[in-house]
Amino acid sequence: MKIIKQAGNENVFPFIAFIPDNISSNPALLIQLHGAGERGNGGEELEKVMVHGFSKIVNDTNFEDAILIMPQCPLNSFWVAKIESIKKFIDEMIVKFSGDTNRIYLCGLSMGGFGTWYTAMAYPDLFAAIAPCCGGGMAWNAQTLKMPIWTFHGLADDVVSPHQTIEMIEKLKEINPNFKYDLYEGVGHDSWNLAFSEQTLKWILSNAKAE
Repeated sequence: MKIIKQAGNENVFPFIAFIPDNISSNPALLIQLHGAGERGNGGEELEKVMVHGFSKIVNDTNFEDAILIMPQCPLNSFWVAKIESIKKFIDEMIVKFSGDTNRIYLCGLSMGGFGTWYTAMAYPDLFAAIAPCCGGGMAWNAQTLKMPIWTFHGLADDVVSPHQTIEMIEKLKEINPNFKYDLYEGVGHDSWNLAFSEQTLKWILSNAKAE
């Protein structure tokens, strides 16, 4: 597994990318949006994007022909305020890594969970699948979300109310046949420790947009 760190100003956001050894010339791209506590302005602070999520579990056995890319949101901002910038960043990554545009995935936790919902609503045709964790969206706009979705929240979360996700669940159950969810009894805000599993990784990478 090769790790690339881009902390400068060459791209919209500084980022860290995990690139497995068995990569093709047209790999899938898995974009992971971190939580509020991992914001920073690149440099040494960039390491914070690896604190949670898929960076803890990917290896050359369970992560084939895909690149995990973790951008860093600036200290003075939040992902929902950066939706257009997230799109520009993903476009940059598609060019930089010759990404397969039929296999672009978005996931995120807490602040990044909100960013995942909102970015997918703004650019629904961009993603083959999304996996938002302990965030929330706009249930009244859920009809835009046609892609496969797996969402997660701890029912004992006292930082982001689980009702933020439950509202999305109730709407999406009615309209999206490729939607599933996990609500964890007795689990607080750190539901990402359960959500970002090898099972979730395998599921998200199994999806692709129609040619």
